[in-house]
Amino acid sequence: GGDQGPDPDLICRSRTATNMMYLLLIGAQVLLGIGATPVQPLGVSYIDDHVRRKDSSLYIGILFTMLVFGPACGFILGSFCTKMYVDAVFIDTSNLDITPDDPRWIGAWWGGFLLCGALLFFSSLLMFGFPQSLPPHSDPAMESEQAMLPEREYERPKPSNGVLRHPLEPDSSASCFQQLKVIPKVTKHLLSNPVFTCIILAACMEIAVVAGFAAFLGKYLEQQFNLTTSSANQLLGMTAIPCACLGIFLGGLLVKKLSLSALGAIRMAMLVNLVSTACYVSFLFLGCDTGPVAGVTVPYGNTSAPGSALDPYSPCNKNCECQTDSFTPVCGADGVTYLSACFAGCNSTNLTGCACLTTVPPENTTVVPGKCPSPGCQEAFLTFLCVMCVCSMIGAMAQTPSVIILIRTVSPELKSYALGVLFLLLRLLGFIPPPLIFGAGIDSTCLFWSTFCGEQGACVLYDNVAYRYLYVSIAIVLKSSAFVLYTTTWQCLRKNYKRYIKNHEGGLST
Repeated sequence: GGDQGPDPDLICRSRTATNMMYLLLIGAQVLLGIGATPVQPLGVSYIDDHVRRKDSSLYIGILFTMLVFGPACGFILGSFCTKMYVDAVFIDTSNLDITPDDPRWIGAWWGGFLLCGALLFFSSLLMFGFPQSLPPHSDPAMESEQAMLPEREYERPKPSNGVLRHPLEPDSSASCFQQLKVIPKVTKHLLSNPVFTCIILAACMEIAVVAGFAAFLGKYLEQQFNLTTSSANQLLGMTAIPCACLGIFLGGLLVKKLSLSALGAIRMAMLVNLVSTACYVSFLFLGCDTGPVAGVTVPYGNTSAPGSALDPYSPCNKNCECQTDSFTPVCGADGVTYLSACFAGCNSTNLTGCACLTTVPPENTTVVPGKCPSPGCQEAFLTFLCVMCVCSMIGAMAQTPSVIILIRTVSPELKSYALGVLFLLLRLLGFIPPPLIFGAGIDSTCLFWSTFCGEQGACVLYDNVAYRYLYVSIAIVLKSSAFVLYTTTWQCLRKNYKRYIKNHEGGLST
């Protein structure tokens, strides 16, 4: 069957270890994390200290919106980069025999790194313009609204220059060791506040859904709706993420416009969570099934033959020596998908005369590249995209209210540190385990694995229905646990508002 290209044994012998690449990427990510830290936790508390109390939710909403808007631009930039060939700089791409639609195509993944590196460098230059401290402004609400937490030796009054002294630097003369000793004490003090702990965990759950869902959403769209990688990324970048940005912004705006108290903010978070969970439930019904795949879901040839073992290798393709290291599906004239033209037993490169298509007349034994389309899939995809937009917009509206509650339940001196704890836990609980859990779940629904040099490679074909149910159910479970945590917070605040938040008659933003 067709020409197989270079000898596979030769390729296997000349493979080099690419483990050093991982170290390089991990090192780069560590540096990115170090660089992003001052902007996220300290940026939020900087804004909250230096704008009017009632405007702070709006500005924090804008900051978070920008944090999400970045990845949206990244998705679109990424899909442009993947349209260029990986070695476009070094070779003449006009005589390539593959196009971006071919699964063997590798895009110019390095383009985004170069551009973002340059932009980060130039934007960091503006940061040097910030003053050491901003001029103080008196806001009567500030004094009346400090959270009622027991005074401890590490909570100092606010210095006169309007800059909150960090709880971890009691005095400039204190030794480094003494400052470090305060950390566990402060952390224990913060985590013993049930409102603080519940809000942080709820935020982690919400982010976990986003992180886990987003990590595999491109793949999900490819598998469920037969899209190509770059178009899946483009659709996500142009629809779901702008909606999420809008949601975060609207969340901040609503807290400001409605002058929500902490109780109001938590009610809003609960309502928003319920609506977005309902959207996720609807995803269970939006998708396509895998369809017949020869040798994987249906036997070759006469599909009604009972008891025949499912095996991609069949007498009709046994002398083709088909490789399973890459997946280039073709759709036969009989409406069955084959793993590749080789597995369909096609005898030439123009995809005709395929020996395995036994149910159609001999002159019609042709295949076309790509999986066979499922009926009704297009409509399901459009509905999915609309629900996805609504879902990401409404789900994102909970972000600003929960950060606002968080800021208000700790004393001002501990605000920066509390936000540091939030972002640390978001990274540890919200961004690291979920993609691993989602990934393991998705891999368990695999029908056919590629093999490369005798080792198991990537999954090339999934059971779409099981994939969908597992993927969406994990998200629903996380969303529901966030709802339980919000409810607990609401109960605490309802029963003992004065203990957790002072100035109880006026609310957050008087």
